[in-house]
Amino acid sequence: MSAESSPPPAAKPVTACLLVIGNEILSGRTQDANLAYLAKGLNEVGVRLREARVIPDVPETIIATVNEVRALYDYVFTTGGIGPTHDDITAECVARAFGLKLVLDPEARHRLEARYRSMGQMELNEARLRMAHVPEGATLIDNPVSAAPGFQIGNVFVMAGVPVIAHAMFDSVKHRLVGGAKIMARSVNCRLAEGTIAKDLGEIQAAHPQIEIGSYPFWSRGGGFGVSLVLRGTDTQDLGQATEEVAAMITRLGGEPIEGDAS
Repeated sequence: MSAESSPPPAAKPVTACLLVIGNEILSGRTQDANLAYLAKGLNEVGVRLREARVIPDVPETIIATVNEVRALYDYVFTTGGIGPTHDDITAECVARAFGLKLVLDPEARHRLEARYRSMGQMELNEARLRMAHVPEGATLIDNPVSAAPGFQIGNVFVMAGVPVIAHAMFDSVKHRLVGGAKIMARSVNCRLAEGTIAKDLGEIQAAHPQIEIGSYPFWSRGGGFGVSLVLRGTDTQDLGQATEEVAAMITRLGGEPIEGDAS
């Protein structure tokens, strides 16, 4: 193939990492409800969530992890640790990670004052003022639920951990993200065992390196074991061809492929 007829190189994917910060997650007391929401939302704008980590409320761990992942990924999102109590240390740690001062933001203060006035609570005490402090130069992230904002500094977006607030904050910053090609997905389900399809499925994956093929076994009382094969990619033609090959493989091995879209 000549240089003129060679296909253009695939665009570099735009990537993200989620840091879930909080001892309550690691203790099992609280279950994370933000990962799936962010992953789906990022996919909608062409950003691939490549990694998620759960880390404790330990300053050294937060600072080191933020610095590590912000160098590895295009975007980093954090959830948790920006409330009014002593263990809410995320804002301070992110400021230290960037080598910046943590300052009282006038607009953040104004939003909190307006919020508490509307609730008939005039006093913006020291604890509540903690939620108005951000790294110097940060851009606020709107919080339509409880007013206390998150913030963006560099490629790091710092958000609340409470799911309804985290989701609202994320929705308010999606338009700031510059993504790549949107990732599309297809699924094919069957009642064959993973061991039956593994060899042939591996060959299909090798033939379509730009398509991500995942195998996810399931169990249902009525039908027993089965497997859901989910294919993801940015090229419609390649995705369709790979899906057809997966369906044909299932039929060849004695199964019945059931195709559908996948999120």
